[in-house]
Amino acid sequence: MHREDYPYLYETHMHTSESSACARSTGAEMAKAAKEAGYTGVIITNHNWYGNNCIDARLPWEAWIEQYCQGYENARQWGSENGLQVFFGYEAGYNGTEFLVYGVDKNWLISHPQIKDASVEGQYRLIHDAGGMVIHAHPFREEYYIPEIRLFPEAVDGVEGLNAIHSYYDHFVYNERAIGYARENKLPMTAGSDVHTTSILGGGMAFKRKLSSIEDFCQAVLGGEDYLLTDGDKWFNKMGEPI
Repeated sequence: MHREDYPYLYETHMHTSESSACARSTGAEMAKAAKEAGYTGVIITNHNWYGNNCIDARLPWEAWIEQYCQGYENARQWGSENGLQVFFGYEAGYNGTEFLVYGVDKNWLISHPQIKDASVEGQYRLIHDAGGMVIHAHPFREEYYIPEIRLFPEAVDGVEGLNAIHSYYDHFVYNERAIGYARENKLPMTAGSDVHTTSILGGGMAFKRKLSSIEDFCQAVLGGEDYLLTDGDKWFNKMGEPI
C-alpha cells in the first residue's frame, strides 16, 4: 500500500466565516487555500443551528438556511471556476457532542424543518431516510465547550478517526481513542482537518479515483471502498493502521 496509489485527496471537515462563528476565512478563501495545498476537493461542514454559528436565530427557517449555506455556495463558486470540487455537509451540535452530516443539501434542509429539534436518534433516522450519512466528529475531544463525552454507536454510520487539529496540538490520544472506538463497534472511519482558517493542516481522506458527488463519498465510506486517512503528517489505512 503506497500513498501515491491514492492521488485524490479530500478535506472532509472545513468551516467558513459566513456561517461558523469560530471560522476566520470565507468560503472562497478556504477553497483557494485548499486548492493551493493540493486537495482534489473539500466538504464544507459549518456549525448548524445549535452549534457555534453566526446566523441570526430570529430568522425564519428558510431564510436561516439560505444564509447558512452562503459559505458553501461561495466556496463552490470559487471551486467551479478554479478546478476544485466542493461538496456540502454540516456539523450538527448537541450540547458539545457533534456529528458530521453528509448527503443532504440546502433544499432538503428547507423542506425538513423537523431536523432542527430532532434527537440524536431522530437525526440518524431522518438523514438515513434521505440517503445520507452521519459521522461522529472527534468523539473523544476534551474541551471547555464539551461538558461530557457521549457516544452513540447505534445512531451513527461511522467515526471521525483522525482529526488533524488533535495532532497539531499534540492531542493524538483523542484520535487513538476514536480509532479504538470505531474498531470496537465495527464502524468505518473518516479523517478531516477541522480547519477554520487558511492555515491548511493537510488532513483528510485519499482515494484511488476522483469522487463524483457527496453521495459518491457516502457510498465510498459505507460501501467499504479502499481509501487512506491522514492527519496531515502520518498516513493510515482505513482501519486506522499506519502505513
